[in-house]
Amino acid sequence: MPLITWDQSLSVNVPDLDAQHRRLVEMINELHEAMTKGQGREALKPLLGGLAQYTMTHFRAEEQYMRTINYPNLPQHKAEHERLVRRVKELTQSYESSQISLTIETMNFLRDWLTNHIRRVDRQYAPSTAATRNG
Repeated sequence: MPLITWDQSLSVNVPDLDAQHRRLVEMINELHEAMTKGQGREALKPLLGGLAQYTMTHFRAEEQYMRTINYPNLPQHKAEHERLVRRVKELTQSYESSQISLTIETMNFLRDWLTNHIRRVDRQYAPSTAATRNG
């Protein structure tokens, strides 16, 4: 059973960004599945590293999109992205240096930050998207 199930509550109604969000969901689910199957550190490390890298790529694309629609809260949104990137980097570095192992708590953190970020922060730019399309 996947850790995160995609549904409309995770849509920001921007096809490219929704596709990236879906990929992030898939990546977290792949990492969760590997962890629950007891795969070793060598199998999990590239999954976690790939998730961290793709997250940064997605954030850059999302911030570029927000610039194109003149989203007024871009500075605050970017600051939120920077906090999340720092946290994911810390998590990845701790894992790679064997200071922590992947646990259900870690997976729940990843699930919660992604779903909460999309639902609470990302969906705030939807009105600006609609205004740009209608303007």
